[in-house]
Amino acid sequence: MRVAFLLAQADVLGDAERAVFGHATELADRHDVRIISVFKARRRRFAPPDPRVPVTFLIESPQSRAVRRSGLDAAASAALTALPSEIVERRWDDRFNRLADIELEYLLHDIDVDVLVTTSPALLAYAARFAPPDVMTVHHELRVPEVAGPAVEPLLRHITRCDAVTLPCARSQEWFTETFGPGTPPLAVVPPALAEGFRPRSTLETRMVTLVARLEETSGVAQALAAWAQVSPLHPTWTLRVIGDGPLGRSLTGRRDQLGLHSSVQFVGEAPPVLAEEWAKASIALSTAREDALGLSLREAQAAGVPVVAYDCPNAPREVVYEGHTGLLATPDDTDALVAALLNMMENAEMRWSMGNAAVEAAQRFRPTDQWDQLFAALDADRAAGRRAELKAERVAAHALVSGVTGQARAAAAAPRSTRHTSKLEAAEERLLKQKGALVRDGGQVCRVVDAETPFDIVQANLAMTASALEAARIPYFVTRTTKVRHSVAVHSSHREAVLKALAQSFQGQAVYMALLNDADASVTTTLAGLATDYLQTGCSGVRIYQSVVTPSRTLRLGAAYGCTIAFWDDDPEDPESIVSPFRTLIGGRVPKAALRRVPMVLGGRQYPTLEAFSQTLHHDIAFPIDAVYTWVDGADISWLERKNAVLAAKGIETEDAATSAARFRNRDELRYSLRSLDMYAPWIRNIYLVTDRQVPSWLDTSHPRVRVVDHTEIFGNEGALPTYNSHAIESRLHHIEGLAEHFLYFNDDVFAARPIQPSLFFLGNGQSKHFMSSNAIPMNPIADGDEFSRMAAKNNRQLVSWMFGRTLVNSFIHAPHPLRRSVMFDLEKQFPDALRNTAHNQLRDASDVSVASSLHHYFGYYTGRSVPGGISSGFVNVGLSGQVKKLNHLLAERSNDVFCLNDFHDGDISEDEQDATLAAFLPSYFPIASQFEAGSPRNQLFHAGSLPGWPL
Repeated sequence: MRVAFLLAQADVLGDAERAVFGHATELADRHDVRIISVFKARRRRFAPPDPRVPVTFLIESPQSRAVRRSGLDAAASAALTALPSEIVERRWDDRFNRLADIELEYLLHDIDVDVLVTTSPALLAYAARFAPPDVMTVHHELRVPEVAGPAVEPLLRHITRCDAVTLPCARSQEWFTETFGPGTPPLAVVPPALAEGFRPRSTLETRMVTLVARLEETSGVAQALAAWAQVSPLHPTWTLRVIGDGPLGRSLTGRRDQLGLHSSVQFVGEAPPVLAEEWAKASIALSTAREDALGLSLREAQAAGVPVVAYDCPNAPREVVYEGHTGLLATPDDTDALVAALLNMMENAEMRWSMGNAAVEAAQRFRPTDQWDQLFAALDADRAAGRRAELKAERVAAHALVSGVTGQARAAAAAPRSTRHTSKLEAAEERLLKQKGALVRDGGQVCRVVDAETPFDIVQANLAMTASALEAARIPYFVTRTTKVRHSVAVHSSHREAVLKALAQSFQGQAVYMALLNDADASVTTTLAGLATDYLQTGCSGVRIYQSVVTPSRTLRLGAAYGCTIAFWDDDPEDPESIVSPFRTLIGGRVPKAALRRVPMVLGGRQYPTLEAFSQTLHHDIAFPIDAVYTWVDGADISWLERKNAVLAAKGIETEDAATSAARFRNRDELRYSLRSLDMYAPWIRNIYLVTDRQVPSWLDTSHPRVRVVDHTEIFGNEGALPTYNSHAIESRLHHIEGLAEHFLYFNDDVFAARPIQPSLFFLGNGQSKHFMSSNAIPMNPIADGDEFSRMAAKNNRQLVSWMFGRTLVNSFIHAPHPLRRSVMFDLEKQFPDALRNTAHNQLRDASDVSVASSLHHYFGYYTGRSVPGGISSGFVNVGLSGQVKKLNHLLAERSNDVFCLNDFHDGDISEDEQDATLAAFLPSYFPIASQFEAGSPRNQLFHAGSLPGWPL
């Protein structure tokens, strides 16, 4: 068969490129094979490792010009290189540009091959767009997709159009099947193969530690240097030899010299295609990669009889290295553990020789296999039988059902990087999954399925579970307070071993996980808590206990971030009258023993011991109630529309039949999901007020004591003109809600809490509110024809502030909840009575309006000392624009914003039906837990049964 491998840069010769050349060389015995490289990264001539495998380059990267004669001069080529790719987003892979688009389209349109093998998600995007339909496409993944971040997005969009996917490690198979389900193409594990023939064997007496890596961030070479700085003084006759080049070459050599390692660390430069001679010189192979899908260097080293010391990163080291038999694996990013493993291997010659012998025997499994031939034969058979198109259509249909209008599947979560994938852990997890009960595997862990518990409920459950284990073992503890959402308890370090035994006993046979923590509060090892006694000799600073949970939709998973931390406090070596915490608390990291008097604290309806200081109201605490206010309208309500038509007709404005208008109304249920966001992520909200015009959402439980529907008549009284269809008028009267707290958050129903947030995000402990300024400027010209009403109101605000304070307003505010104070709004009524009265009387938006809640309050509060600038992470998506809708996938996958806004400016290129479908898929995916405010929901039933704990949690 005619086979072409498509590479981004064939001449850099990192492990990925060397592995592809290895596959091509092995196939060249039976097939017509070539390699196509998009970029030629180096100026010098490139000779392929095997003359039977020709290499074609498309773009001379240093000169920014096409290799073929394209008719483009240097200036045009440079201009195209400066333009972003239309196929590959820069956050996926920033190497690609518009010139690459053109050259790849030119190449792929008529490419004369049977099989095209793409080797990166970005290249897959090109193949999906430009490859001829008769060419069979195989994607060979060279990275660990579980941890690839934005780079994996092309897989989520295009993978189902591939005929097959090949993986170098079996561990990623689970991620593919979990992510794509029935849309998963045929998967085959095709690891890098070592060429047949003689390989020199190391004597293991050279006192040489060899690390082969591309010099870039993910290789972790900086950590290797940090570890060597501790090792070298103890063994000055040993040398660390680094083979490879890359963008960090200069900075790493500078770092070596700063550490004083220039005499014991050698940077050799670019790796040759074949490293057999180099491995024969080594006594230990070292790998500090943060991810390694291939394990090629580890395979080559073992074939030369060299034992391995490596980070147990995703995914290859655990598959390639037999822990304790052919090498030693250390927890990723744990430099101390790496140092210990290196010293163990360097100082124990007998172990080194034993592992070297075992490595040679184990390397027999790295020989070439016939997986490629089997795969090609199966694909060709499907094509010949006419099944290929049918199978692809079925995959694409399955993908469409789960990806919706965004066209992108949801990536399955990866197991925590610190997970120790031991056979003991895997066997225990398999036993759990076979038990009866709502347990499933998701994100690399065994999870409990929940449909009524919010993140704050999970936080509380993990605290209760941890406290019960400690109390059962009679281990003294007390709850501390930190800045985290999760809870933390303190236990004296003398009880560390007892704690681990208690955890193992309490959670034996349960899906409860334990993360061992270092001094930075970072996880270094994750395993089931029932296996805690395997780590009795680990000098950890703490452990985090949690049960991973996932919703039935699998769109929300809560894991270690919501666990309970057990921090091991210790006697202060510098002050015998104090104890110290390994992690900072709200009262610091050092506490006098005289202050250790315990008092009770009630959290979530359960009593726990704490210190008296933690039970007090601290300086930054928000000790006052905070309410939430929404303004809402049902545009499909015919009675409401008829009232609006009467107002329009009275003003001489053309109207439309109410039934016709109602039929076109798009109810996207934003309010329902915004309330879900508060119940999930801001349970500290006291009461929720829904301001409407004689309307009530059908799904709302109006008997819930924390929700009250407020009619416009209640807040306007004798002021203004009703009915009103002017949001500025309604917002100017919110402070007249009876019973409303002095401090409240104003929400539009298209604004959502996006992750657990604290009251301190919006207010200071002294009562000052915060405001979140936008970088968007208010044009400095007066109100002009064509201005939007919101811009007119901003300009009117500017006039008032200038008149009173002599300051000129420049910026507007971002789309986020607005922290407001009733007293400030009452003062606005006193200071600017005409402006607020006129606004309240405008039944429709008017050029004379002021915008009180979203702007004027913040500026007036600032100049009167009651509002201060704040910071908030806010996402914004205009769901009417196709260029912005793709942001929804990022919002859902990352959940990295505090809040977000989904708006539609009616200026988009997406139809109303598509927008509806998009939000109908996105909103329940982001907020799958129906709130306690929705009549008949599981949480609503728990509330009425008295089973929901109140704040504080």
